[in-house]
Amino acid sequence: MALFDRLKDGLSKSRQTMNEIFYLGGEVDETFWEDLEDTLVMADMGAEVAFQVADDLREQAAREGLTRSDQIRDALATRIAKEFTRKTWDPFIYLPSCVLFVGINGAGKTTTVGKLAKVANDQGIRCLIGGADTFRAAAIEQLEVWAKRSGVEMITRKRGADPASVCYEVLERAEQTNAQLTLIDTAGRLHTSADLMNELGKVVRVTRKRATCKVFVVLVIDATTGQNGLSQAKEFNDALDLDGIIITKLDGTAKGGIAVAISHDLKLPILRVGVGEKIEDLQMFNANDFARALVGSTEGV
Repeated sequence: MALFDRLKDGLSKSRQTMNEIFYLGGEVDETFWEDLEDTLVMADMGAEVAFQVADDLREQAAREGLTRSDQIRDALATRIAKEFTRKTWDPFIYLPSCVLFVGINGAGKTTTVGKLAKVANDQGIRCLIGGADTFRAAAIEQLEVWAKRSGVEMITRKRGADPASVCYEVLERAEQTNAQLTLIDTAGRLHTSADLMNELGKVVRVTRKRATCKVFVVLVIDATTGQNGLSQAKEFNDALDLDGIIITKLDGTAKGGIAVAISHDLKLPILRVGVGEKIEDLQMFNANDFARALVGSTEGV
């Protein structure tokens, strides 16, 4: 199944409400515009973005004589795609690089690291995994399973070890093995805990100081958390100066508008999206495909 089709399946919850206002031949009147604004807000896009998008479409409809709802749907997909911050650098492609994965517990960091390691190894990229989540024993065990599955070496320490020192050791090993891509899983942090965020800041500083390649800090967000995910992203970005976002669990219950809100509000690129459990379901993000899947447009944007 192509990524666009998987996205359509995953974003079905958001699109159900869209379908109610975009029925074929529907009249574009004031009620339509009000319903569109409400629908975009309910899709977790955020009021500011929703109202701006709707206002721009009003002007476009008047300027271009768009009178049918199906015409507005295609224009909406094009307009939403423009809200995403475009990536200028992909740390999983432009190598060598080191990527620190951060986020709250349950967002999918460890699984994401494992999937990316498997993809890299399959592509012949020398990859190294670092297990810096030393607070949760299950995280190390889970990452070890992924390391074996992907055929990638993993460096970690026993439970309770200082995560910054783990990162230091991982980078030393990366130099010894000429690793092109180093992926480091960090412990889940509550974004509301200043102490934990400060500790994570230390991990980032140590890693950047020790590394001889560019270091990226990537936040992994669970799409099903909705607007709370935006709050998380803001706190992590303020504390760590993020380089990008990976959004997981876009496969059934999520309202996909949160991806628009996070990328727009924080001016951060979305690097990958997860639309299922399989390795191939973690895909490169494409703004046009995502916007089309979100609103149900079949036209290219």
